[in-house]
Amino acid sequence: MDSLAPEATRWSAAEKINFRFLFVFFLLFIIVENNGAFPFFDYVMQYPTEWLHAFVVWLGKHVLRLPYDIVHFTYGSGDTTYDYILVLCCFVTAVIAAIVWTLIDRESEGYPKLYYWLTVIVRFYVGLMLINYGMIKIFKLQFPYPYLYRLLQPYGDSSPMGLAWTFLGFSKGYNYFMGFAEVAAGLLLFRRTMTFGALVCMMTAANVMAINYFYDVPVKILSTALFVLSFFLASRDFRRIATFFFTGRPISLPVISYPYAGNKPMNIARIVTKVLVIGYVIITSIVQGFEFEKQYGDSMPKPKLYGIYNVETFVLGNDTLPPIMTDTLRWKKLAVNSLTQARVYHVNDSIGRYFAKFDTTAHTLTLKLATDTTFQYRLRYEQKDSVNFIFSGTVKNDSVAIALKKVKFRPEDFRLMGRGFHWINETPYNR
Repeated sequence: MDSLAPEATRWSAAEKINFRFLFVFFLLFIIVENNGAFPFFDYVMQYPTEWLHAFVVWLGKHVLRLPYDIVHFTYGSGDTTYDYILVLCCFVTAVIAAIVWTLIDRESEGYPKLYYWLTVIVRFYVGLMLINYGMIKIFKLQFPYPYLYRLLQPYGDSSPMGLAWTFLGFSKGYNYFMGFAEVAAGLLLFRRTMTFGALVCMMTAANVMAINYFYDVPVKILSTALFVLSFFLASRDFRRIATFFFTGRPISLPVISYPYAGNKPMNIARIVTKVLVIGYVIITSIVQGFEFEKQYGDSMPKPKLYGIYNVETFVLGNDTLPPIMTDTLRWKKLAVNSLTQARVYHVNDSIGRYFAKFDTTAHTLTLKLATDTTFQYRLRYEQKDSVNFIFSGTVKNDSVAIALKKVKFRPEDFRLMGRGFHWINETPYNR
């Protein structure tokens, strides 16, 4: 790939064919799987995306003959059938385009200007994407501290992704480490630091990709793309880097040439555009970070009923249900962690995940089962004292009365949250 630098005067046939494919494939992927990398791009793609939704559904049903309907759509950070079909379409289109391009263009010695602009688009796509992800981690929005639900959940019942989120969310320091490593992708936004930034992004993306692959996190397509695109940017200097590390000979890394160096209007437009884009991304990331931290992060407001409750009695209709281990309805515990969600732990160890709606003025709580919103508890709560509560209301067509006792605890009462940091460990504290 060394000869694919703009300075090269003549490219080989294989390099030209390779570039034609990569040029079309990378551009198509960045367009259809943009995931908010470029400011305001979602507005530009609003109507094309609606067309893509209809086209991919038709393609999956009538051409690929999928045994199921495509109903889930994402915009880059998911691994749905829709995303995989989009990538397949990008690949097939790029192959066809490379063949046609090769047949009709046999005179070009190379594509230095197209190569330059492709690196610009790829640099800003990877750089802005990772800066956004990095700021989310620095403000600790992606991986929150373990919720009450996680602390109550049996370890073996965790999904691989849930285990990863608990591991990563436990430590604020590790979030800072990951966040600043991803924000370092800003090095890609400048030609002089492009190669070093690409190497940093390769290592960062490889770590993210490994977590996504081996913990079943549905961002495999995007993380793989970030690694491949970073590899592409760094590949122009691989031979020089190998010479430096494995031969000991001195080398220099040439800065990728700007093909319009003598064009003053272009230079001014380039600088102004870069300042506006980078400034917008950084400022909006910081402003939204502070805002979202209060709405969704560790600083989000807690509901008045926040906490863990043990169920003392559970009366359905006129019957007081005993805590029989086979009972699928009787509650054992209630955990309230946020203003919108609650978990019910039944005596048979099953867990009900509910959407919650609180009215602290009327002292009411509505719980809708996440997997079946027609199943609802409509409850009014009464606080007897600091720890005892009575919930009464209806579930389906029956009346229900539940006596609960709030568990007094501090987060550090859980071993996970209370262990803390130790410089000196005479013996490993592995529990």
